[in-house]
Amino acid sequence: MLEIKNLWKKFGKFHALNGLDIMIPQGSLYGFVGPNGAGKTTTIKIMTGLLSADSGQVLINGRDVTGGLEDLKLSIGYVPDFFGVYDNLKVNEYMEFFASCYGLDGLKARNRYMTLLEQVGLEDKCNFYVDSLSRGMKQRLCLARALIHDPLLLVLDEPASGLDPRTRFEFKEILKDLKEQGKTIFISSHVLSELSELCTDIGIIDQGKMVLGGSIEEILHRVNATNPLIIAILGEKERALTILKSQPCVQTIAVKDQDIRVNFIGDEQDEALLLQQLVDADVMVRGFYREQGSLETLFMQITDHDKEKAVLVHENEPGL
Repeated sequence: MLEIKNLWKKFGKFHALNGLDIMIPQGSLYGFVGPNGAGKTTTIKIMTGLLSADSGQVLINGRDVTGGLEDLKLSIGYVPDFFGVYDNLKVNEYMEFFASCYGLDGLKARNRYMTLLEQVGLEDKCNFYVDSLSRGMKQRLCLARALIHDPLLLVLDEPASGLDPRTRFEFKEILKDLKEQGKTIFISSHVLSELSELCTDIGIIDQGKMVLGGSIEEILHRVNATNPLIIAILGEKERALTILKSQPCVQTIAVKDQDIRVNFIGDEQDEALLLQQLVDADVMVRGFYREQGSLETLFMQITDHDKEKAVLVHENEPGL
């Protein structure tokens, strides 16, 4: 649905984007993350027509929109991190103004914006002045405004910034609902724990390049595959340790009470064979699992330039 090809942007001697490539399928909720200065804002500004690229393409459903502002206007809904609102307008006047920007007026415009206000939970605020709304309400209003023309792609830059936990939760539920309706959503955020729960796909950018991208399941599976194996047993600890010490895939062993923590370099089949061997030896296993990784851990691993990026050993595998 959205494809960014070989995007380059230079500011003086600084290369903000270095041949950036992104592929986002239709209906995805795509999380875009990276450290400060990685190129996130530059990418979003080029996508939304606020900045021109030195070279490269932004394709929406196969159409290059980098040179056509009209195509951009109709295809993308944009919610910036610092959004502008017209404080001297009421909510319904605000929505009517933006509807008119896309050729909607009269009853058609009212039906459209009332549907959107209901979707974001602001239908009862129509006659309130925008400046009387809370930050969370203004954020939802800007989301409704970005949807007024029913765009193919919704782009949000740090939408949860400054919101309290409850408002963030409500905003997240709205985005999930939009995804269920078939919208493709591109969201830049630093709230990594929420992205891992919310997004179907994710891309991590560093120094202007995509360093890791793919589905959340694929990426977290890769992280988990490098994490320790936790084996919880009932009794027969010495027998279990003897078996573990004989395994070539076992690198280190740590014991705490009845839990054994193992650095295990084997794959899922090796794990299954180890579990079978323990059970066949009459070791009572009550738990056998990989320690769960997190998006935060992954992010720190691959953006720490002082350490080897071990998690990216297989980054050129197909599909990632």
